[in-house]
Amino acid sequence: MLDEPSAINTSEENHLVTAVICHVVRPGREEGYEAWFHGIAADARKFKGHLGVNTIRPQDHAHLEYVVILKFDCYDNLKTWLESDVRREWIERLQPLIEKPEALQTLTGLETWFTLSNKPMKSPPPRYKMMLVTWLGVFFTLPQLNRLLAPLLSGLPVLLSQLISTGLGVALLTYLIMPRLTQLFRKWLYPIP
Repeated sequence: MLDEPSAINTSEENHLVTAVICHVVRPGREEGYEAWFHGIAADARKFKGHLGVNTIRPQDHAHLEYVVILKFDCYDNLKTWLESDVRREWIERLQPLIEKPEALQTLTGLETWFTLSNKPMKSPPPRYKMMLVTWLGVFFTLPQLNRLLAPLLSGLPVLLSQLISTGLGVALLTYLIMPRLTQLFRKWLYPIP
């Protein structure tokens, strides 16, 4: 029997978490996959902390990649589901339907900026660490960007100028700054146990 969730939970690991799971389905096995998905989704709903599941179906019939988005109330409950015998049985049934092993990533928000290339992320770094590294990235990026863009955007309305500068700032942080900061601070973000 599953215990009821406690009213107050202060652990770092206890915040909303999403698992993004990708399956590349064998051509001609789409119907079987759909039936499999409905079965595993029904069983997942029975687990403590389950908040919902969605799927993005492939638009390209040449590459049949399904993306499953699974939400739980906290990492511990997601982990219980992912490591359960029930899910293990469903994954065994899945094997004849897919071309390669599933790809799974857990997300809680900011950690999408904190992924190390070629290394699957089992659990995100603690939030305070993500916040500090993000603050560092923003602290060094935005003032420099504003100084460079100020002469170019001075003739534009303030709202449009802010829209352009914040858009460029987010793009720089996402694609350039945060991957480098994550690599720089990897030992602190992901200490070896």
